[in-house]
Amino acid sequence: MLFVQAAQVIMMRLKNWHKFSFGAWLEAAATRMQHNKLGVALANKLARIAWSVLNSGKYFDWKEKEFATAI
Repeated sequence: MLFVQAAQVIMMRLKNWHKFSFGAWLEAAATRMQHNKLGVALANKLARIAWSVLNSGKYFDWKEKEFATAI
């Protein structure tokens, strides 16, 4: 529930989307998904990032992630 609320707060601030590492994904998803569905998808993405950070014990490095997906 906390991730859904966080996602809704992020979605309310359209001007800040480009600041996040998943901003491009969010903008693309907003064109094809309903508002509530997009909120749950973003909450899922946030939860997976949080789980990965907690499980690995490393910091979230968005630059490394973008490089890995670009290949």
